[in-house]
Amino acid sequence: MNITNLKYRQRRRLCKLASIVFFSCLTLWLLFHYYFFFRHGSSSVVSLTSIFSSLSFSSFSASDSSKESGNFSPSEEREGVDYEAIASSRARFSSPRGGSMRKLTDEVLNNVSLDAETCRATFPGLMKEIDDTVAKGPFRVKRSSDLGPMQVRIREGKIYVLHAQRKRDLNREMVNSRTAALHQLHRALLTLPPSDRSLVSDLDTILTLNILDTPFGTALQYTRNADPVHAPSDPDARTFLIPHFSFWAWDLPFIGSISRAASAITSLETTQFQGNRWHSHKDPRAVWRGTTWFNSIHNPQLRYKLVSTAKGKPWADVQSLEWTPGGGGSGGEHKNATNSLAIEDFCKYKYVLHTEGISYSGRFQFLQMCASVTLTPPIQWMQHTTHLVKPLFSSDLDLDKARSLRMRKNGKTKDTRAKPGKTAKDGMWTPHVRHERAWPKRYDPNEANIVFVSPDWSDLEDTIHWLEEHPKVAEGIARRQRELFVGGGYFGPAAEACYWRELVRGWAKMAWPEKGEFEELGVPYEEFVMSNGWD
Repeated sequence: MNITNLKYRQRRRLCKLASIVFFSCLTLWLLFHYYFFFRHGSSSVVSLTSIFSSLSFSSFSASDSSKESGNFSPSEEREGVDYEAIASSRARFSSPRGGSMRKLTDEVLNNVSLDAETCRATFPGLMKEIDDTVAKGPFRVKRSSDLGPMQVRIREGKIYVLHAQRKRDLNREMVNSRTAALHQLHRALLTLPPSDRSLVSDLDTILTLNILDTPFGTALQYTRNADPVHAPSDPDARTFLIPHFSFWAWDLPFIGSISRAASAITSLETTQFQGNRWHSHKDPRAVWRGTTWFNSIHNPQLRYKLVSTAKGKPWADVQSLEWTPGGGGSGGEHKNATNSLAIEDFCKYKYVLHTEGISYSGRFQFLQMCASVTLTPPIQWMQHTTHLVKPLFSSDLDLDKARSLRMRKNGKTKDTRAKPGKTAKDGMWTPHVRHERAWPKRYDPNEANIVFVSPDWSDLEDTIHWLEEHPKVAEGIARRQRELFVGGGYFGPAAEACYWRELVRGWAKMAWPEKGEFEELGVPYEEFVMSNGWD
């Protein structure tokens, strides 16, 4: 009996000791976090409720790491994962960016004189396109033909024009694009920080600038094909992607420039759609304006099918632009349309529809500044920041289930609609192999910042209804997009200047101008822009 009582007392002492150790550790942990938050001026406080909530949330975070690496299994959505519950938890206990990015101040976002090291640290991943192209190794730079792309020399940090197409050989938009690109390059060199002057002052290199929509040869260009299979076979061919000319200005009355639009969009998003206002105040329809005939050879019916799919649907505000005389979207002298929207007004809608044109679409960056869900067929043409998108493929969602629930709610029992491009097995479209090569990583609904739908738009309506039935998921996708590209500063003046300077360094490092082809100094930039290529 005495031995039994002794063992009982020993167990009680051990339990009490374990309890003391546990609560002592918990107290120290809480004190550390209180100290951390107060030290850094945060208004946040750590409560027991949030601690235990974050512990219960850890099961979501563990699975997120695999999806961040592109290991998202499409079957998970069909296994009953409650993405709306996950999104709600994240909305309460974390930012839409998952806390992975610090918020940049306006002082940093507008500082066009950041040094090279600070640029890379401030804008992670921004230089990926440059780094990937530089990694391909040296290449030869050949002299342009009379009708070939512009070539400029950069010597001791100054720009000299060696060759430019005659102004009469270009339409208005091409001339404006060329002028804007020169101004962008000049601004980046002019604002070079003193600590980096040695990186550029010793350069003497020849740049080739292609301002056409379609890439070719070796040049600074606006876009490249997303499918690696379509990479040029020429061993000297290189595409160094440059920021769109709208980072300087765009001669369209309803667009303007990135900086103007960014200011207008920020005013709109912060005054009208903050907090719960996203659900109650944003127009729940999907919006699009565009020219229907302006399509790529890869998908020549893209815009026609969009207009046809959305015609008369209550969930859509989709219209083909009705151009005024002298416009028409093909380089006319005066471009305007009677049913156009100011680019910032697209952000008043929950869903914005993106369509590529002959190749890329210059409006893409403007749409990405909205806290709205961007829906688009898988992107086929890359711009300098397109690699930062994290796509959710609509084919990975259980749209059949969502459709069935909606039909029953509406008193219907059978779906008689045709489903072109979908498999008979599960009623879903299957991404083409070129889409999978271009976008090998897939993201789940609570990691994505864009949604890829079927190239024929056949599941657009179902995808929008799925998002409407998962409002927290939809808002998360929308806010992650804006917080990355606007909050992260990737479309800001600092990032653009950083990118141009790194582009010049990367090109100069690998470019081998042909001997004897570029002996002259060229026309100084300041002199050239006075006439801009007048014959």
